[in-house]
Amino acid sequence: MKQIFALLGTTAATLLIATSANAAGCVSGAVVGGVAGHVAHHHAVLGAAAGCVVGHEMNKHEKKKAAEANGQ
Repeated sequence: MKQIFALLGTTAATLLIATSANAAGCVSGAVVGGVAGHVAHHHAVLGAAAGCVVGHEMNKHEKKKAAEANGQ
């Protein structure tokens, strides 16, 4: 079990570094959702899909908020 979480953490860190800003919200959300889904009765794929959507929307909202704060 520890090996799975270590591999997941390493993969997530690599993906977050290698992806663009638009995909970063999806990737980080998918990682968190996948882990949460796995803990909640082995629904990792469903959790990852939902986490991707939520992470993407949160990233988009944060970018919009930052643009408004900068006066753009």
